[in-house]
Amino acid sequence: MARPLIIDCDPGVDDAIALLLAFTAPQQLDLLGITTVAGNVPLALTATNALKLCELADQTVPVYAGCPRPLLQPLQTAVEVHGATGLQGATLPDPQQRLQPQHGVDFLIEQLLSAPVPMTLAMLGPLTNLAVALIKAPQIVSKIAELVIMGGAVTHGNITPAAEFNVYVDPHAAQVVFTAGIPITLITLDTTHQVLTTPERLAAIRHINRPAAQAAADLLTYYGTPDIERYGMAGAPLHDPCVIAYLLQPDLFTTRPAQVAIETQGQHTLGRTVVDWWHSGPPNVSITDSVDAAGLYDLLTTQLSYL
Repeated sequence: MARPLIIDCDPGVDDAIALLLAFTAPQQLDLLGITTVAGNVPLALTATNALKLCELADQTVPVYAGCPRPLLQPLQTAVEVHGATGLQGATLPDPQQRLQPQHGVDFLIEQLLSAPVPMTLAMLGPLTNLAVALIKAPQIVSKIAELVIMGGAVTHGNITPAAEFNVYVDPHAAQVVFTAGIPITLITLDTTHQVLTTPERLAAIRHINRPAAQAAADLLTYYGTPDIERYGMAGAPLHDPCVIAYLLQPDLFTTRPAQVAIETQGQHTLGRTVVDWWHSGPPNVSITDSVDAAGLYDLLTTQLSYL
């Protein structure tokens, strides 16, 4: 039986690849909807980008726009940080499917409360939508089987020395989510920086003679230049697709339990995921600490050939 799933995202190139990967596996993932949030780009663009990706992959998954800004602080998009466009490098079709009129937060609440079994949420952007849903309807906690989150860092960040982008954009939302008592699997930069889009891996995707795979290759060709230059990597790290890969093939990853707190006040450490490996308190998160990158790219390449 397919796992009921909602994806919350802010497309964005790596979100785009994650969505395409999720579309390839309807026997494993029953994708009930996509909610979007401001993050990589403003909300209007994240919603439009999600619709374009559905059109590209011939999907009718409903798309719901959520929160246009973080809970407390001003929005700082990846465009403002890195100067990149949301989906640079590929020509995507104009969406024929319309954005759903219901707010993304209300969709999350409605779906969770009516779900016959607890659901999984794949969280690929800032956690604003889910935090607002938890504040508005705290009873949804018991209806969430698991959160799989791309966010945070054990060692160093990518938007500040201390913080990863998704958590930094809305640390107060992250604090709400991480203290809600929901089972969380956290995929941090320390894992995603192991998953590099090398020229050989990109060529394998481009070799797939399918429109979605060609668009994915075009997107990845221009993706991640700031990270490559900053870290001296052999290719751009592929962050958000790790969440979907984990849902499809969890044995690609190893995990460790830990207590994780979110820094919401530090002058130099705002948005830091503070990881306590020594269990000074009860673990609230399962953190991935390694990934079979070659296996993940094999999975991605194989699955994209199905679209």
